[in-house]
Amino acid sequence: MTHLRKTQQREPTLRRALGRWDLTAIGVNQVIGGAIFLMPSQVAALVGNWSPFAFLAVGLASLFVALCFAEVGSRFERTGGPYLYTRAAFGRFAAFEVGWMQWYTRVASYASVANGVVLAIGFYRPAVTTGWSRILVLTALMGALAFINVRGIRQSAWTVNILTIGKIVPLAVFIAVGVFFMEPGRLSPLPPVTLGQASAAALLLIFAFGGYEVVPVPAGEAHVPRRQVPFALVSTILVVTAFMTAAQVVAMGTNPDLAASATPLADSAFLFMGGAGALMISLGSVVSMTGNNAGQVLTGSRMLFALAENGDLPRFFGRVHPLYRTPANAVLFTSAVAFVLAVSGSFVWLAVASAVSRLLTYAASCAATLVLRSPRFAGRVKPATFVIPFGPVVPALALLVSAAVLAGASAEQFAGGLGALAAGALLFALTKK
Repeated sequence: MTHLRKTQQREPTLRRALGRWDLTAIGVNQVIGGAIFLMPSQVAALVGNWSPFAFLAVGLASLFVALCFAEVGSRFERTGGPYLYTRAAFGRFAAFEVGWMQWYTRVASYASVANGVVLAIGFYRPAVTTGWSRILVLTALMGALAFINVRGIRQSAWTVNILTIGKIVPLAVFIAVGVFFMEPGRLSPLPPVTLGQASAAALLLIFAFGGYEVVPVPAGEAHVPRRQVPFALVSTILVVTAFMTAAQVVAMGTNPDLAASATPLADSAFLFMGGAGALMISLGSVVSMTGNNAGQVLTGSRMLFALAENGDLPRFFGRVHPLYRTPANAVLFTSAVAFVLAVSGSFVWLAVASAVSRLLTYAASCAATLVLRSPRFAGRVKPATFVIPFGPVVPALALLVSAAVLAGASAEQFAGGLGALAAGALLFALTKK
């Protein structure tokens, strides 16, 4: 037994190298993907000049959920995020389903967005969208991101930071320049909006604001996670709400036909900056999707690692590279599965589970916020370093936002989510046996 304990002590561990701004960049990078470049026209088509208020309202609703993640996350120091919170509050099986669904949707999303990068490049070089050229582009992209993630958490963080700046700068230029070309009259009057239109816009934006739930996943590689995770979660929502709302206002004020535009930000940029502006936004969308992919590898692999570290998957996935101190096996497996899905196109039917996955993650974490406040958990989990004011009010509102995610799911998404949960239950049973 003594020899086993000494052997375990010699096993390499993850390196704590992430700061609060690294975690914030991970969150901003995951929320601001390709949707922000397409969403303005879709929301404007539903609620017209009310759309900036819709962005602000959903940003506030997302903040309710993020505050729950912030409080419960301030109790934990290890890798896993929502998986750990659910495990502490509701037990091993519920936690496995949360962790499994998060990894599952990260992989499907990675495959989907990687294909989006290929299509964006194909706008300028159509040959790369088919045949071996497409496979080579996917291999280069996904292979490079896997290599960076194996090499070290600092390298991964630098990549995410650079790509996050690379997607923020074009948006900042678009907003800063476009504000001088706006026609205020285009922002009024405020049209009558039905409850159905408002609900459709809100549900669309709730999905667009998703992604911040991955911020606490790599907490085991943060310097002081119990303080840095709450900061990063709140900062993420504030930053993305500001950028999304401002971009919407500028697009509305410069583009008289915004609701009918297929590429709203690029079309709006063309109107006041010409071809260079449209190209800037188009390249920004490619950088944005690439950054999103980098974040998917980082957070997806850490979720797989957390499941293995806690005995819910084979130890193979929880091994840490002795030199680079990264979960190399989890990185390579996550990347390989995503690559197969991307090449085969199978991600299309897997991605329908995202609505149920987000509901499960949000609801479990918000409920865990309330449960872990109970005195019976004193001594079993660390005290929160960040506590939401107003008692149960914010978690209750956050649970309503979580329910809204399911309300916006289609029958196909609901069925796909249930299928993914059933597959997770089977995997749990097999692993346990």
